[in-house]
Amino acid sequence: MSAWLRLHGLAIGDALRHVLRSRGSFGLNAIVVAIALALPFAGLTILENVRPVSEQLAVEPEISIFMALDASREQASALAPRIRSLLQESGGAGRLEFIPRERALTTLKDKTGLSEAITALGENPLPDSYVLKLSGVQNSAEAGRVEAIASRIKALPGVEYVQIDSAWVKRLAALLQVLRLALLFLAATLGVVVIAVVFNTIRLQVMTQREEIEVCRLVGATDSFVCRPFYYSGAMLGLAAGALALLLVALALQPLNGAVTEFARLYASEFRLAPLGAATSAVLLAASALLGLLGAALCVRRHLARLA
Repeated sequence: MSAWLRLHGLAIGDALRHVLRSRGSFGLNAIVVAIALALPFAGLTILENVRPVSEQLAVEPEISIFMALDASREQASALAPRIRSLLQESGGAGRLEFIPRERALTTLKDKTGLSEAITALGENPLPDSYVLKLSGVQNSAEAGRVEAIASRIKALPGVEYVQIDSAWVKRLAALLQVLRLALLFLAATLGVVVIAVVFNTIRLQVMTQREEIEVCRLVGATDSFVCRPFYYSGAMLGLAAGALALLLVALALQPLNGAVTEFARLYASEFRLAPLGAATSAVLLAASALLGLLGAALCVRRHLARLA
């Protein structure tokens, strides 16, 4: 075990010495890779900030139930217990309010200013109705059951029309899903770019140290011993680029939050974009280092086979 650790320590030291000798090229390559990584990192930062807001929305979807115009008041009143029973069978909870057609007409006159025009009709054109406000709907996933409840209510006798106002919740969920897929595609595409940049960087390093590699092989060095410093160089490049990308995203949030704060204030909200947490940042840094390691591995194996 101590020999294994010593070999890896030597490889890390060799990789660090090469990085220090070529600080300029290493820094430029790290900047190129960081720019590629900054785009998916920024997208993930925005999604991570929006996701809790969308999932923690305390939504109370309303189902408006309109009776047929020829339905009597007795029929309308008898519908209330059936709606409550249906709601219990569906495992939901909510508040049911009966709105008689007379009150609906008065409200319409008060809010529209068309009192004279409505009076000229000679009769009340509005039906009796109910408004069912569902509770316990905390996110967009749970809002899907609202349609099932509405379909069962529509089948009740005397019900003419049922209207649901939870469509915006489903649209929000669909939009977030599209953004996740777009971010995944972007990350995969730019991941290939990162591997290509690291591949080219390590290729130049291998060609520069070609004679040194040949000498090591002549004295009995194994391929693992020869490859190890290049692997660590690729991982260091990926790690440095990942850290720089996180820094760029964090700095970009400062001016962006100014505009976001002004927009959120219009909706009486104090929403702000926050940098990624320590755990998520650590995962991204590990993924960056892994991409660098993968690019180095592909390059070294290919070029060492040519040098053999």
